[in-house]
Amino acid sequence: MMRTTVHDGWHLAAVGGPVPDVLAGRLLPAQVPGSAHLDLMAAGVIADPYLDRTEADLGWAHRVDWRYSTTFQAEAPRPGERVELVFDGIDTVGIVELNGHVLGHTANMHRSYRFDVREVLHEGRNDLTVTLKSALTYAEDMEGRLGRRQRAYPHPYNAIRKMACSFGWDWGPDLQTAGLWKPVRLERWDTARLARVHPLVTVQADGTGRIDVNLELDRADDRPYTVVATVAGCEERVTVTGDTATITMAVPDARLWWPVGYGEQPLYDLTVTVLSGGDPADVVRRRVGFRTVTVDTDPDEIGTPFTFVVNGKQLFAKGANWIPDDHFLTRVTRERIARRVDQAVKANMNMLRIWGGGIYETDDFYDVCDERGVLVWQDFPFACAFYAEEEPLRSEVEAEARENVTRLVAHPSLVLWNGNNENLPAYHDWGWQEDLRGRSWGLGYYTDLLPKILAELDPTRPYAPGSPYSPGDLPPNGPDHGTRHEWDVWNAVDYTHYRDHIPRFCAEFGFQAPPTWATLTRWIHDEPITSTSPGFLHHQKAHDGNGNLHRGLAPHLPVPADFEDWHWATQLNQARAVALGIEHFRSWWPRTAGALVWQLNDCWPAISWSAVDSEERPKPLYYAIKHAFAPRLLTVQPRGGRPTLIAVNDLDEPWTAEIVATRQTFAGSIRVIGEFPLTVAPRSATRLDLPDDLLKPVDVSSEVLVVSTADARTHHFFAEDRDLAYHPVPLTATVDRITGGYRIEVHAASYTRDIVVLADKVAPDAIVDDMLVSLAAGETFTFHIHTATTLPHPAELAGAQVLRHANTIAVSTTNTDWRSRR
Repeated sequence: MMRTTVHDGWHLAAVGGPVPDVLAGRLLPAQVPGSAHLDLMAAGVIADPYLDRTEADLGWAHRVDWRYSTTFQAEAPRPGERVELVFDGIDTVGIVELNGHVLGHTANMHRSYRFDVREVLHEGRNDLTVTLKSALTYAEDMEGRLGRRQRAYPHPYNAIRKMACSFGWDWGPDLQTAGLWKPVRLERWDTARLARVHPLVTVQADGTGRIDVNLELDRADDRPYTVVATVAGCEERVTVTGDTATITMAVPDARLWWPVGYGEQPLYDLTVTVLSGGDPADVVRRRVGFRTVTVDTDPDEIGTPFTFVVNGKQLFAKGANWIPDDHFLTRVTRERIARRVDQAVKANMNMLRIWGGGIYETDDFYDVCDERGVLVWQDFPFACAFYAEEEPLRSEVEAEARENVTRLVAHPSLVLWNGNNENLPAYHDWGWQEDLRGRSWGLGYYTDLLPKILAELDPTRPYAPGSPYSPGDLPPNGPDHGTRHEWDVWNAVDYTHYRDHIPRFCAEFGFQAPPTWATLTRWIHDEPITSTSPGFLHHQKAHDGNGNLHRGLAPHLPVPADFEDWHWATQLNQARAVALGIEHFRSWWPRTAGALVWQLNDCWPAISWSAVDSEERPKPLYYAIKHAFAPRLLTVQPRGGRPTLIAVNDLDEPWTAEIVATRQTFAGSIRVIGEFPLTVAPRSATRLDLPDDLLKPVDVSSEVLVVSTADARTHHFFAEDRDLAYHPVPLTATVDRITGGYRIEVHAASYTRDIVVLADKVAPDAIVDDMLVSLAAGETFTFHIHTATTLPHPAELAGAQVLRHANTIAVSTTNTDWRSRR
């Protein structure tokens, strides 16, 4: 088997539609894998689409047809030789031609294509072209043929099998990429190739690991072939006389693969080789991990749980939703994915949900999650829309599902297939039914086609028809059954209303804020930049997003007039909102069994719900998530009309500690102190009623309840920040140079809430090890700043716009003077 990449010598031309003069008749160098926008940027034809309002100037590209062309050298096919041209991914509506012969048409970004080129491949020079038609025009034509179906955004992204958010979303740009976004290669063989290697991995009751290796041969002749499979020192072989076979392998006492925080992640190398005359004709390698996974959905006295069970152990899913990490997908490298997943792990996450408006992620993504023990919830790519079930879309859906299930089945990190994102509540709750007039809307995909494909190709994993989802005829987004998305918070009510519901599993919830200062000011250059300046608003894609930011901030903190203060205040409010939700959900374990924040990452520099912005910088939210998902958590929650302490232990060892609780003034006077023992069983939550005297402040505006053990701490307030008498300048700080960066030691003369070091304002590469640290009067904390930048004035790291806290935002002219209330 010989595989040769065809990645060199590509050129790009605009060949149809509203071609601008600057491109007329031009042939530009092109990168493959790549996309047209990246090639236009490299040639200096367009500015970076992420910059200021450049995206708005590129609407013409939505209607342009593009042609990729190259030449390559090859030998003519030998007698009996098979030769195929393989495209792992074409974005999206393509006509593929070799030496003037049309090989085929493409209309699905989510699958690969193979073309037999034996009859058209030349000795020597070969001319290859791929003409990409406007995806928007195609989608509009398809919608005209099949009938319009409701969707959340203007373009008919539901009429084409392409990344839905390529057409714009409430956090992403409308750039509608086109290109050869995955590798292209020529494959030749005159024996047999392994067309499919499909290992189903299970663990038997006695601990033996079992792999059923289902395989399919693509033959150049009819002779029998021997296929050999090896794993963990075991070898099995089979003689294949037809096109398919199964090899069953047993690994005694297989080491179990565990989610991060539950154990190790041993991976085994599986090698499958087809032999021709004793020599390898083709080899496929996979890494597998032995584990079992189910979702407990057995009805209980409350309703229907949705609890992941891995290797027989129930777990609380702590995680986030994942969107494409860059709108231009080919810029997302394995190293970048590893950095992002490592950030998730460091934030105490154990699950990422690949959202249905994006893509089936690359092999690199699942490999990295396998290695880190991060569980992957995989949506099929359907989101916030109704989808036609007629041809030609139905066949495309089936083809992409079969290919990607087969591709991903070996990964132990993959623990759930999910039919769609929010299409079930769109039908039941959003008032969209009326416009259907009896037309199909996708239900057959979620309840028939996809389950049948999974029953055939992957019976080892659970499947959910959608998210949110409740079984039977129940409303899909109810709190007592299955999965829930919580969007009344953000869209309609204050974030304290997270506590109105106790979901069985919250698969989406979130709150917006701007990106970090360094990211914001790199991409937006309004003079002056404000929350309503044109460039800023162009990067705010949510409907009335700024209105929601202001309404969400006002009940808790004054809305600052100064933009830099507003930037910090909205970031702080985002962090607090999401942390409150997480702590509420975790406090109800095991009734609530998961919390997946919307969203971990960004695809461009946006005002969005992300914890990590598009430049890979953590926002304050990231640190709030890290604290709220900590293995051991103390949180004060309303129970029975009074504040109640909940202790959550997400470790396999019991949590035995001494709790110290103090009600103290901001100035440091101890009003009440209580000490009592704490014992929390492994992987459980315990409720502790606090004594009345801890909960009855003399002055609600200047007292705080601090509850701590040796490894956990929480703070409870008796009023909102805007009504608290914080000292406005409570900190002193010293900055020292250390290896790899700087150390900032801060000392609190008065209670200081949510201290951060916004170090990217001073050094764009700077990352701080912690944020949102609250100190009682007299306490000290040390922040470590990692940066390769040598600062001429290190004291800037302790400047008023860098070393920030809630006190200065909360203290306003509407407050009584703090000195009289401390």
